Amino acid sequence: MSRQRGRPYSQDLRDRVLAALGEPIRSVAARLSVSASYVSKVQSKARETGETTPGPQCNHVPPRLEPLYGALRARVAEEADATIAELRAWVAREHGVTVSHPVMWHTLAKLGLTLKKSASARPSRTARTLPRRDANGRRCSPSSTPPG
Repeated sequence: MSRQRGRPYSQDLRDRVLAALGEPIRSVAARLSVSASYVSKVQSKARETGETTPGPQCNHVPPRLEPLYGALRARVAEEADATIAELRAWVAREHGVTVSHPVMWHTLAKLGLTLKKSASARPSRTARTLPRRDANGRRCSPSSTPPG
């Protein structure tokens, strides 16, 4: 049975677990493709409280930067060549929220924002930067030719 993370099992499945109330927990779990723990918890909740519906999901932690999504969008729009480190420093300085590099990276990805680097940097050198080596691995000057 396929299950989505963070969502409760269907009411139909809960009803089938409750219908098997007298059977051994492990056999019910194997037959319905759920854990024995789940069967035990559903049956004990029904016995103790009489409720057969799932309770509210209390395990969701909102992203730390969620209140700052608008401010982040505006900051990236005005300064698109900022680095992740610069954005982290800005969030800490202006909003008092410290986050790690991956948190900032995932937040920008979630918002669909990309950081563009400016093309104003000097181009890289096209000439050879390491000295040549001859056939034996020794350094040789660029004007000399390897023995051959």
